[in-house]
Amino acid sequence: MEHTKHRKRTENTLTWWQLALLGVASTIGTGYFLGSSLGIRLGGPAVLISFVLAAIATFIVFDVLARMTAEDPREGSFRSYAKKAYGRWAGFSSGWMYWCSEVLIMGSQMTALAIFSRFWFPAVPMWIFAAGYAVLGLLVIWIGNKGFDRLENVLAVIKVAAIVMFLVIAAAALMGWLSGGTQPKVPATAGEWFPTGALGLWSSLIFAFYAFGGIEVMGVMAIRLKDPKEAPKSGRVMILLLSIVYVISLGLSLMMVSWRQFSPEKSPFVVALSSYDLPFIPHIFNAVLIVAGFSTMVASLYAVTTMLVTLSEDKDAPKLFAKKKFKRKTPVFALGLTAGGLIVSIVLSLIMPGKIYEFLTTGAGLMLLYNWLFILISAGRILKLSVWGQIKRYTGMLLIVLAVAGTAFHHTSRPGLWISLAFAAVILIVVLIMQYIWRKAEKRQKEHGNDSRLRPKPVR
Repeated sequence: MEHTKHRKRTENTLTWWQLALLGVASTIGTGYFLGSSLGIRLGGPAVLISFVLAAIATFIVFDVLARMTAEDPREGSFRSYAKKAYGRWAGFSSGWMYWCSEVLIMGSQMTALAIFSRFWFPAVPMWIFAAGYAVLGLLVIWIGNKGFDRLENVLAVIKVAAIVMFLVIAAAALMGWLSGGTQPKVPATAGEWFPTGALGLWSSLIFAFYAFGGIEVMGVMAIRLKDPKEAPKSGRVMILLLSIVYVISLGLSLMMVSWRQFSPEKSPFVVALSSYDLPFIPHIFNAVLIVAGFSTMVASLYAVTTMLVTLSEDKDAPKLFAKKKFKRKTPVFALGLTAGGLIVSIVLSLIMPGKIYEFLTTGAGLMLLYNWLFILISAGRILKLSVWGQIKRYTGMLLIVLAVAGTAFHHTSRPGLWISLAFAAVILIVVLIMQYIWRKAEKRQKEHGNDSRLRPKPVR
């Protein structure tokens, strides 16, 4: 009965390939198009190993999440499975940690989109662009699932087309068909592959994980599959293709220029093609950065709003947030709270010193990985895993822990680690307080139930 109840709540209209395309839209963002430059600066060419390791961990996480979805489709995805595995405290903490982290990250995405837009319109204040993208994103969610799906599919195609364009241009450059550029070089020695040593490789791992961030959004959308049993296939296809494209495109970039030329402020693809006579490249990739950032931001908006509704339905948030209005059945109050959080996040990003807000959003990104870790922990209790399945699960957990621990060795990421742990501690304190409240409520309920049974039944 519970299984049926969960299935009736949503429109089950997606095929496996549509979910895979939505996964591409929610995953390929500024973490890949821009953040990978910082990974290259930390690890040199060995960053490709980080991307392979992150891809393996991503595959393992989504595989168990998809299997849980196939066996028992639930709205709330990983939050609901955490609750099923370990009780109300786990679902509460997982859901609210996800909501807080995504709202903070969306604020930084809005700021980044404003910076990219000022590439063409430098005189326009940043807050106007940030507010405009926020309103546009909220409007997409307001329109409903169909509008969201269509937009995300179009943006996914644009992002994939941009990557294919880079691959074609890079291949032409390496073949000597373009004027300018440098002689392509493949690292031949261990020193060339690992110029910053094992510690540099370890520190770069977190940025490879950021490039795959978004699969948890795909998990939230998997409930809408026509056949939930196709969720694992959807994830396998999407993650395999993304992994191949990521490694090949970054590998070509590292062949075209020295890893020392990459800058955290520029896309690695713009840097790789900058020495060729291609004046249109910066404009194209600036547009792609805007598309990528907006696409992942809208996907996050969809996920956090859905998460807030399921928290409300499970009485882990005020009942108000589960109410839906108008013909489109829009969760206006949940969307309103998310919009409020987004506004606060945008204001903080514009008024706080750059480094401090960067540390805050780094911490928020790490909190997403904590949820990935808990997905694997929950799967150990919910799924009947073979020996090989358990080996994969522990491998995924180890890789996530390594990525998080690696942030302690770099000055840019280290403050974010402490902030993420502080957030986790605050949520833990809130959970302890809520557990006390829940126990009191259960006790009152039992007492009232006992009183009603002791009363004499009315004579008819």
